[in-house]
Amino acid sequence: MNLPCILIPILAGLFCGILGYLLGKLNSKNDDALVASLQADLDASKAHTKSLTKKIDTLEADLLSKRKTKAPKVIIAEVPPPFDAITASNVLGKNIKENDLKIVEGIGPKIESLFHEAGILTWRDLSEASTEKLQSILDAGGENYAIHNPSTWAKQSLFAYEGRWQELKDWHESLLGGKE
Repeated sequence: MNLPCILIPILAGLFCGILGYLLGKLNSKNDDALVASLQADLDASKAHTKSLTKKIDTLEADLLSKRKTKAPKVIIAEVPPPFDAITASNVLGKNIKENDLKIVEGIGPKIESLFHEAGILTWRDLSEASTEKLQSILDAGGENYAIHNPSTWAKQSLFAYEGRWQELKDWHESLLGGKE
């Protein structure tokens, strides 16, 4: 047997093994640095996301307060007339219970229960609520309620609160599903 034929492959294998080991060690040090760098970037991104979320919340609150201040105020009579179920029933053609929110065109039993859960229990409460507040209650109820438009509901409930039944009836006849 020829000694160089055996020795050369053994030396080449030993050289490649040592070289592979050294390259692996160098590469693992770079991986640790890379992991640390990526973790630092991730932490910085999370902190930036939190600050942006806080800024968005602040801007949304400012926008909502500006919308509320620009909304026209509905003037409510100081002392409403006492509820007269007979007159209301005669004008509207159906039995009416005091503070029944369902007499407002566009409000049914499920929407009425959403408003009750949100603290809107009377015609006066509904007439004092902003359209944005009513819409947010509907949005929180789910997509089946979010499609409704409460823009006329405060005025309708004001008519009921003040006992202006004929005006309410006339307006109902001009509305389509509670919309002008």
